[in-house]
Amino acid sequence: MTQRALDSSGEQTPGPSRPAMIDAGAELDPVHPMDLPPSAHDATGLTTAEVAERVARGEVNDVPVRSSRSLTEIVRANVFTRFNLIIGVLWVIMLFVAPIQDSLFGFVIVANTGIGIIQEWRAKKTLDSLAVIGEAKPTVRRDGKAAEIPTHEIVLGDVVELGPGDKVVVDGTVAEADSLEVDESLLTGEADPVLKRPGDPVMSGSFVVAGGGAFTATKVGREAYAAQLAEEASRFTLVHSELRSGISTILKYVTWMMVPTAIGLIISQLVVKDNNFKDSVARTVGGIVPMIPEGLVLLTSVAFAIGVVRLGRKQCLVQELPAIEGLARVDVVCLDKTGTLTEGGMDVTEVRPLNGSDEAYVHQVLRSLGSSDPRPNASLQAIIDAYPAGGKSDKGEQGEEASWAVTDALPFSSARKYSGAAFTETDGTSSAWLLGAPDVLLPEGDPTLDEIEHLNQQGLRVLLLARVPSGELDAPDAAEGDVPTALVVLEQRLRPDAAETLKYFAQQNVATKVISGDNAVSVGAVAGKLGLAGAENTLDARKMPTDPDDMATAMEQNAVFGRVTPQQKRDMVAALQSRGHTVAMTGDGVNDVLALKDADIGVSMGSGSEATRAVAQIVLLNNSFATLPSVVAEGRRVIGNITRVATLFLTKTVYSVLLAILVVCTQVEYPFLPRHLTLLSTLTIGVPAFFLALAPNKERAQPHFVRRVMRYAIPSGVIAATATFTTYLVARHHYAGPGALEAETSAATLTLFLTSMWVLAIIARPYTWWRIALVAAMGLGFLIVLVVPWLQDFFALKLVGTTMPWTAVGIAVAAAALLEFSWRLVGRRFGA
Repeated sequence: MTQRALDSSGEQTPGPSRPAMIDAGAELDPVHPMDLPPSAHDATGLTTAEVAERVARGEVNDVPVRSSRSLTEIVRANVFTRFNLIIGVLWVIMLFVAPIQDSLFGFVIVANTGIGIIQEWRAKKTLDSLAVIGEAKPTVRRDGKAAEIPTHEIVLGDVVELGPGDKVVVDGTVAEADSLEVDESLLTGEADPVLKRPGDPVMSGSFVVAGGGAFTATKVGREAYAAQLAEEASRFTLVHSELRSGISTILKYVTWMMVPTAIGLIISQLVVKDNNFKDSVARTVGGIVPMIPEGLVLLTSVAFAIGVVRLGRKQCLVQELPAIEGLARVDVVCLDKTGTLTEGGMDVTEVRPLNGSDEAYVHQVLRSLGSSDPRPNASLQAIIDAYPAGGKSDKGEQGEEASWAVTDALPFSSARKYSGAAFTETDGTSSAWLLGAPDVLLPEGDPTLDEIEHLNQQGLRVLLLARVPSGELDAPDAAEGDVPTALVVLEQRLRPDAAETLKYFAQQNVATKVISGDNAVSVGAVAGKLGLAGAENTLDARKMPTDPDDMATAMEQNAVFGRVTPQQKRDMVAALQSRGHTVAMTGDGVNDVLALKDADIGVSMGSGSEATRAVAQIVLLNNSFATLPSVVAEGRRVIGNITRVATLFLTKTVYSVLLAILVVCTQVEYPFLPRHLTLLSTLTIGVPAFFLALAPNKERAQPHFVRRVMRYAIPSGVIAATATFTTYLVARHHYAGPGALEAETSAATLTLFLTSMWVLAIIARPYTWWRIALVAAMGLGFLIVLVVPWLQDFFALKLVGTTMPWTAVGIAVAAAALLEFSWRLVGRRFGA
């Protein structure tokens, strides 16, 4: 039987309503009972004509699997924002009452919104194309043949094959079962797998952990259970993002400050002051617009989107955008050895007969065991490669043409740690065999374990072949009374890039824990070959304390864990999280699913089971563990750079609010027109922030985003506002007569620009050639405006005389000194 994984709809932790839906018997009834094929069809499936008939009736699984927002949602999210609404209204007002240069801020917002839409659309296309690459196809029986088809082509009544790791993609009824065990934890929260027999219902969203079989689809399309959750599960922001939640918190406080301040400014400029109406409106709008940190949200979205595109080029599918940020905050990475540190394949290096067993007979047993399992795991596949059912083996032996008849088979289970089969041999005798972990099949103290321990210390994997009395292979006591017959020694293929990746995590102070179902000593030897620090500190998980606090201590003290059950992996993740660790879990096997789901960030290999890919936030489509450093680096770039630019944007918000308050309290004209602040924002925030947000950044991600940003933004904004208003008041006493207000504005603008430039210069550190060039270019841009006559007229900026301009420069220098002092003080007191 050929079985393959199903599609990735990606269900998340179940909500309280799910068990009720599952328990409802009506949910499992066929939609069209008369249309379902008779039981005779279970072996052959539907015919082409029956499929066409069902497609014509619309009984097809046509629910699109969406990995990102639609174009309409992207446009809506970028255009219809609270701040765009405020700025849009102000822009329309300015278009009627002031020259076009006072409306430039509106065109900037249009450009910013367009950039946001384009970047997120690029990210969407990348996500969608990678999702198609990473989507596995279920195997469906049609016209008596097994064929792989896209998930959306499944129709009502299709017979879908199942094997370990396959996810049930539509609701159905079991038609065939061969020790079929289904995990419904993603639906019910119950971790124990459920044994399924023919006639039992299966729900979409569950997955197979052991055995195999087939089921008949009874609900497809939007009526299937998975379809009710798929849209929610495939959205961008399922992972908690401290960055986004922090920015939302900041914007909430900004709104609270902005509303009363803006009202006071409006009253001050329009009612209290008896000025030209249009000029008063322009200056009022000039005071309100800079309070809004509109570009901060845009740059965060752009940074995330570009991160997705960059990682997509490296065959890394980020199923949820904030997962990039999450992995950058991780301080413990839990790795599954098989498929992560080692390649999927293994090689048989030696077979050691025990208790005087005949070597040729042992080889025949192994050959027959290989033939008994239609879905061999990596260990059994290595045995099949060494001892194929026919022809010559890798050992040069001729296989027997007359294979033994299989009378019973027990697929491998990570909970049992062994598989088995019963045969009728060519001479008519019966025999039953188990193949699996020696320390599970052998009693404690057995002398063979010493020999196995020596092999494990060399990093070799050892399986025990044992003959057992005839009986139920899946009985709990099946291994009792077994007779050890041979040791099968396997050598795992190490991933060539694993050592370098482990070294990277060590350099970044990220603890690495290797968690495996294999023997702890063997796993430790493999980890040691790859240079893992603390690889000698191994622990057999069967001796792991059950108390969560004691388990957390054991996790922190050891680096390698063997004989770990799926439930223990989940408990280990929870234990680490209880100590405040941010945990990432990597894996590719179905036994990793529960831990992947509970970890802060789940990382799955592209070749892994469909269940692991469904619950993981990050899928490494190239199956390369070496891609993880790129994800961490991308996350650090996003977090570090957004923290930088957020300080720029919020400094502007703070000084804008404070300036407005000072104007209201002193009952003077607001010093700036919108064109002045548009120029300042563009040169000191907008353009440099765009480059700084996308620059390389290897700083370790730090928590408490809001506090870290506000510690610097508040003193910077207060200093900038105080210096600017001081210059403005001095200029009001210095200038008199016609044109005085324009001269006062120009002097205040010079001080604010120089002070803001110093904030930019501080944020741009540590300096590189391009950062210095960026700051210098912004200063040069402002200088050009001051010396080119038509730009002077356009922006209404003209420095009058020499006394006041130099006074403005002197005040800005004093402000720069205060900025340096305050930043160093904050850095010393709270840390960088």
